[in-house]
Amino acid sequence: MKVAVASDGSQVSPHFGRCERYVLADVENGEVTALTVLENPGHEPGVLPTLLHSHGVQVVIAGGMGPRAVGLFHDHGIEPVVGVSGPVDEVLARFVAGQLETGPSACDH
Repeated sequence: MKVAVASDGSQVSPHFGRCERYVLADVENGEVTALTVLENPGHEPGVLPTLLHSHGVQVVIAGGMGPRAVGLFHDHGIEPVVGVSGPVDEVLARFVAGQLETGPSACDH
């Protein structure tokens, strides 16, 4: 499984579309086996779900995203996970362990 975490520096970004980059994690047998970084090409509706899908992403984790983005990710077979904050490495560890806590979307639009 490939997971994308919207990040600003080492922290999960509060908004998936305005983040600096995406940390792409390959998850196999309950552990992260590889990490790559994908720079955000810019926020334009519909572009990011298509881009992440082209990289094989199945789950995207962010602090927040609007309902239109959630729908576009679902259309691409990507499960959005929102309401997440904290250091990317800790978030990935909790996700892999099935212990990731989510909350309301941090997106305010």
